Amino acid sequence: MRALMILLMAVVTTTPLPAAGVSREGERPRPPRPVHTYSIVARDAATGELGVAVQSHWFQVGTIVPWAEAGVGAVATQSFVEPKYGPRGLQLMRGGVPAPRALEKLVAADEGRDVRQVAMIDAEGRVAAWTGERCIAAAGHIEGDGFSVQANLMANDRVWPAMAEAFRASEGQPLAERLLAALQAAEAAGGDVRGRQSAALIVVRAETTGEPWRDRLVDLRVDDSPRPLEELARLLRLHRAYESMNAGDDALASGDAARALDLYAAAAARAPEIVEIPFWQAVTLADTGRLEEALPIFRKVFAAEPRWREILGRLPAAGLLAAGKVEAIRKAIP
Repeated sequence: MRALMILLMAVVTTTPLPAAGVSREGERPRPPRPVHTYSIVARDAATGELGVAVQSHWFQVGTIVPWAEAGVGAVATQSFVEPKYGPRGLQLMRGGVPAPRALEKLVAADEGRDVRQVAMIDAEGRVAAWTGERCIAAAGHIEGDGFSVQANLMANDRVWPAMAEAFRASEGQPLAERLLAALQAAEAAGGDVRGRQSAALIVVRAETTGEPWRDRLVDLRVDDSPRPLEELARLLRLHRAYESMNAGDDALASGDAARALDLYAAAAARAPEIVEIPFWQAVTLADTGRLEEALPIFRKVFAAEPRWREILGRLPAAGLLAAGKVEAIRKAIP
């Protein structure tokens, strides 16, 4: 395995990245993708979580700029973007190469380095950033303690310093919220001179679980919107609500109904517009002998969306609520 890893690293570091608009022999030339944008890569010192967030006036920026892997690192690759910096950077860091050295190797091998902007952070919090001299102004980056912010084609040169300040000032909050705060600060300082279109935010665990679907703690994208950061903030709020809902399900499965109800209530408070959340909160109350507390919640749910009355009737067959309790609810709420 070690020999294979060394071989893979050798291939990565000796194979040049093609310049913008340049293709390998036998391939059609491809035009450069001008994903001019602002982004942040960071590590949470308290939890070890790693994250990357980005906003751009470019469709589906989340498919090309942000890369992250639990226990390995995070990468943002932008400007006249070369996506290979993402997987190749993660491959090097996975093999034990520190982020600064990984970026140095990839930049050195890239004939189009002058138009690239890339930032990397590894699992130890070591950061590195590169802004090519031909990136469109205003362009620059700041490497901080456990983070890097970078931007190009900005309205002014205050954008990335504002991001750095916002990230530092939000210490103590969850990493996803801190990344979002940095993006919001960029927009408030002027943002992309072209405007705005899409955004993305990824947070991964400090260490891999061996199950990739559990390693991504937050994975949100806004592919096209006139106000992508507002939409990203809304999605993060919903993510936290459903995160609480899922934790409530886990608590209920382990027999802790009291904690489950607390978590369901917290979820409902975070996302009052989602009718399904209080529905399951009320089901849990009814199932644990607290029908009188459940009835006002059921009334509000049925008034908002009558379909949940029908769904209630399907629960006994699934073993989720006794038929007698369903009948009692229906009688109490004609």
